[in-house]
Amino acid sequence: MANTSVQYDQAVQRCRDIFEKKMKDYGSSWRILRISSITDQLYIKAKRIRSLEEKGVSRVEEGIEGEFMAIVNYGVMGLVQLDKGYSEETSLQAEEALKLYDDWIAEAKGLMENKNHDYDEAWREMRTSSLTDMILQKLLRTKQIESNQGKTLISEGIDANYLDMVNYAIFALIQLSEKSE
Repeated sequence: MANTSVQYDQAVQRCRDIFEKKMKDYGSSWRILRISSITDQLYIKAKRIRSLEEKGVSRVEEGIEGEFMAIVNYGVMGLVQLDKGYSEETSLQAEEALKLYDDWIAEAKGLMENKNHDYDEAWREMRTSSLTDMILQKLLRTKQIESNQGKTLISEGIDANYLDMVNYAIFALIQLSEKSE
């Protein structure tokens, strides 16, 4: 039986490596993004995944796996922005950004472990395309919450939706990794 915790950490490490390299290339330019912009960026990534799943052909170099990694990374950026607010100042140092990344991933992993226990790893029996659809659903929910100025009557907030999207994307990365082995 697969060890979900180890697979999760391996998928995260690949995402974190990209995040770290992009921090070196671009700095913390992402700090200027408002939450709605991050949500839209996540939406674009998820829509592209769905399009590629349906068409089966990509005309741009980056494939589905890269888009799922981008969802993980933009999800973490969104969680940082929710916590800190967006900033015109983009001088967040790489070390601090990576610490924030690690903190939010630890939060996401803790949530995953709790839900994984309760749901008995049901995601392993799901199609990757269903994980894509669930990410898109979470994005539509998030956009509605944003339209409601972040207020909900009974539902979880934007942060919970971002955490779920991060975890669904990591599950998809694990599934894709298992298929390629």
